[in-house]
Amino acid sequence: MEHTTGESRGVFIVLEGIDGSGSTTQAQLLVERLTEAGMDSLFTCEPSDGPIGELIRRALQKRLATGNGEPISLDWVTLSLLFAADRADHAQRTIVPALKAGRSVVSDRYDLSSLAYQSATSDSGPEALSWIRELNERVLRPDLTVIVDVEAETAQRRRLQRGAAAELFEVPELQRRLAKIYRTAEQLVPLDRVVHVDGEQDVSSVAAAIWDEVSRLIGEKSSA
Repeated sequence: MEHTTGESRGVFIVLEGIDGSGSTTQAQLLVERLTEAGMDSLFTCEPSDGPIGELIRRALQKRLATGNGEPISLDWVTLSLLFAADRADHAQRTIVPALKAGRSVVSDRYDLSSLAYQSATSDSGPEALSWIRELNERVLRPDLTVIVDVEAETAQRRRLQRGAAAELFEVPELQRRLAKIYRTAEQLVPLDRVVHVDGEQDVSSVAAAIWDEVSRLIGEKSSA
């Protein structure tokens, strides 16, 4: 497990939720709020913008194919390995350097997504969770993970409003299972600080609830 030290270290915050939960929007709004509060902050996301992240994005968008054009579908094992490799690269290349430079980092998704999504699509039950944890055991832990909880039906309406083609995991039955998993997400990362906010509210209300949790974290670190 990797740590960063030093008085100038920024805070590392992760936002999580099912597809259509609004985590991306809220992560970007949080960076704006942190910046307004005088904290140099960075928005990032997973899959990352690195080479492995680009490969994953192509898989999620169903754009992988063989040399002769036949489509390729990756199983949960291969995706778990790719996500873990991308996360290690993401942390080393983007997150840790920013934190060491005194910047705060807000990431839309992190290893909790792997624990939720890949375990939900595996056929190995608890063994899958244990293995995914091992794959990610050396990456930096967040200071705070915020779960944006929404009903699967709400998230589906939002995805349809976007008008984009459905990605690999954007299947109603799977999203319903994932919504249940995220409601008890702290059980997947029992050593992490995890909080929930009601993502069924309007964007501004969700942002305010997230800011309350982040402000509490910053206050605690300032007085420590």
